[in-house]
Amino acid sequence: MLLNPHSKSRALQQYLFSLLQSCRTTRELIQIHAQIVVNDLSQKNYILAKLLSFCIESGDINHAYRAFQQIETPSTILWNQMIRGYARSETPQESIQLYNEMYRVEAETEADGFTYSFALNACARLNFLREGEQLHGRILVNGLCSNVYVQTNLVNMYAVNGGVSKARGVFDEMTQRSVVTWNSMLVGYLRSGCMDEARKVFDEMPERNVVSWTTMIAGCVQKGRCKQALALFREMWRAGVEVDGVTMVAALSACAELGDLKTGTWIHSFVDKTLQFRNQPQSVSLNNALIHMYASCGLIEEAYKVFKQMKRRSVVSWTTMITGFAKQGLGQEALSVFRWMQNLEDHRVRPDELTFLGVLCACSHTGMVDEGRHYFQYMIQSCGIEPKIEHYGCMVDLLSRAGLLDEAHTLIETMPMKPNDALWGALLGGCRIHKNIELASQVAHQLATELDPDLAAGYLVLLSNVYAAAKRWAEVSSVRQRMVEKGVKKPPGRSWIQVDGVINDFVAGDWTHKNSSAIYEMVGRITMEAKLEEQMLELPEVLLNVGREDINVSPSLVIT
Repeated sequence: MLLNPHSKSRALQQYLFSLLQSCRTTRELIQIHAQIVVNDLSQKNYILAKLLSFCIESGDINHAYRAFQQIETPSTILWNQMIRGYARSETPQESIQLYNEMYRVEAETEADGFTYSFALNACARLNFLREGEQLHGRILVNGLCSNVYVQTNLVNMYAVNGGVSKARGVFDEMTQRSVVTWNSMLVGYLRSGCMDEARKVFDEMPERNVVSWTTMIAGCVQKGRCKQALALFREMWRAGVEVDGVTMVAALSACAELGDLKTGTWIHSFVDKTLQFRNQPQSVSLNNALIHMYASCGLIEEAYKVFKQMKRRSVVSWTTMITGFAKQGLGQEALSVFRWMQNLEDHRVRPDELTFLGVLCACSHTGMVDEGRHYFQYMIQSCGIEPKIEHYGCMVDLLSRAGLLDEAHTLIETMPMKPNDALWGALLGGCRIHKNIELASQVAHQLATELDPDLAAGYLVLLSNVYAAAKRWAEVSSVRQRMVEKGVKKPPGRSWIQVDGVINDFVAGDWTHKNSSAIYEMVGRITMEAKLEEQMLELPEVLLNVGREDINVSPSLVIT
């Protein structure tokens, strides 16, 4: 029995649809698309929806758009496919443009909850708060404000664009909330710096997934609450939540900031065992975090071991290793890694401004003036990277430490941006080392007049030490009087160290530590040994924060 033309067309559509389902390559897709056009099926929404879906999932958004343009009356599903595809692409602004085009022809097609959700995602990625608010208005007009999917994307859009109060308003109106909704609200508070509100949301969550825990841990790290971050990480572990690579990176960052080597090495061991069990390679970002952790904890050899074992490295990998060596005062090793990076055959990984910051830092910490000058010019002339104020800071520090104070001063005065207190402070530090009283007075006067009292305190103390080094006690007394008149107080020094797995926090002048008596007794013994070796005569700046009974000068000259 012969099939009628309608049955043939339907059978052909089903055949082409099955081909699209099994399609694996772009070449196959083009051949199937050609058959769709040849057989006059390019207006069939049913089959074109699958074609667009394959193009979008495979990352060929341009092919999808060309096919979409040939459709005379696209259905809402096809519009949604394209809006979703562009929202996830490298050009999410195209998603908003497509939505606006769809809105203009709404007589033929009607936007639904998916349309608005995809468009809101694009606004979130683009930081388009005004456009997101306009979408919110249309959602209300179209009666979609009770759609959980739409509401969740509204919360996310406001949260990532800084509109945390509006996000909370939508959140509070919701009768149903998914874990994704709670996570969006959590992100909003963390991005706005509202740590207490974020923790309250976290504690109230009826359900937490790995994203919830990781978001909270990473937020604590970014806000400097690293002890709290590791406490959450341990709580997450005890709760039996399966951690992922992002969680590990956040926890390792906290370990690096605290110098918590014990937890950091435990994480490393766990990662190695887990990935070996799963037969998975270690991610570049996780290796980068391990390098940073070991370098920050002083185990630069372990950091370098991780670095050398990496099969693939990003610019962050190279920069982290260079910076790690630099901070340990291993300038030659840092430059050796940089030259290794430069000699890569594929040249796919190119140094960026942070890489050069590490290189210049290495030169500064080890007094390599010629190398510092060379790489500063190389960065500008060969790599086309405009120096930021941090690069100038490294150069001023390098030149000042080397005694090239005039060159450092000239560099500050000729740089294209206004110098900050850190640059003047580096020059002032060089004046202290090389006992240049006149330049130090000039720099300190400028700092004292430009900075608020809290920032000026450290530099006034440094100036007093410059005068003390030259035994100009009248000027020391004058600086102290100026500090008293301005109500300036030197912030107390702070440090911490891990002993037997316990992190001990120290603040100058603090007696709350349980071993304070023993600590200060040891400080006294060390001070006495220093006096016996006559080191006190060469380091007058130790007047700060040392007991007056240990200083052989007039108490009125001591700055504490």
